[in-house]
Amino acid sequence: MCQSCHVRAVSTYRTAVARLTAGTDLEGAAGLTTHAPQTAAAVTLPVSLDEAVAALTAMPAAVPVAGGTDLMAAVNAGLLRPAGLVGLGRISEIRGWHYQDGHALLGAGLTHARMGRPDFAALIPALAAASRAAGPPQIRNAGTLGGNIVTAAPTGDALPVLAALEAVLVIAGPGGARRETPVSHLLAGRDMLEPAELVGFVRVPLLHAPQVFLKATGRTGPGRATASVAVVLDPARRGVRCAVGAIAPMPLRPLEAEQWIASLIDWDGERAALAPEALHAFGEYVAAACIPDPVGEGDQTAPPLSPAVVHLRRTVAALARRALGRALA
Repeated sequence: MCQSCHVRAVSTYRTAVARLTAGTDLEGAAGLTTHAPQTAAAVTLPVSLDEAVAALTAMPAAVPVAGGTDLMAAVNAGLLRPAGLVGLGRISEIRGWHYQDGHALLGAGLTHARMGRPDFAALIPALAAASRAAGPPQIRNAGTLGGNIVTAAPTGDALPVLAALEAVLVIAGPGGARRETPVSHLLAGRDMLEPAELVGFVRVPLLHAPQVFLKATGRTGPGRATASVAVVLDPARRGVRCAVGAIAPMPLRPLEAEQWIASLIDWDGERAALAPEALHAFGEYVAAACIPDPVGEGDQTAPPLSPAVVHLRRTVAALARRALGRALA
């Protein structure tokens, strides 16, 4: 479900599930010994969202699985032994998208590989860029949008993009119920999934305006983000939305920095005419808002930022500056 998982777990998903069902050891699945008690697990493969919810209602201890890039890594490492699995891979309604009142309704089963294709990139460029950066091919081919959201790993590449787009989740519940909640509420823990609920769709506004996603990793090529930034322009509302990922448990929105830079942009003229000094100041503003200086207690002087934190702040500033510059170009 996200790029932070053991890569070999993807290719061994079916083998691991079969062995988990049979109650045999998973050592051959990924070269790891679980040393966990072997128990049989029920596997259900529904073909509709409501069937999946019904299966979870009937088996409260079961775990839903789509790409399995997080779940099977935990199983292979002996960290999780689910009593049952509800596979979501056969639910066609959540594997595509359609238009709805100026928005795109994205199925939670969309893979990173599918969202990285040119036709999707023309629709939501920043989400496509995040999907292409989500990891090696094994992860992109299996990991899903819904898994990235529900797993809510801080390094999930799609999360800052969805936060900047102010996406809304459509959640399926028992009895055919549907409810909606902002993705930021779920990520912040303000609204949690209830038992037997599933994220079915993600509604994203179609802004038809520039949007950029950039991330920094600790190595060359696909890897886990040390910091990521999504910048979205909204000319209709004369606004700039920015979200910073990977540096906190949830994406951070520097709202004051957004409002400040939006007031400097010539929305009716040449947006690219923004002074380089303003771009630099925006990056520093975003970084300081997301990684503030420490505050001393009482009369004590605040301790300085550690070198690692200073480096992270500079990384965020550079990403924010470059992302906005590319969006305005």
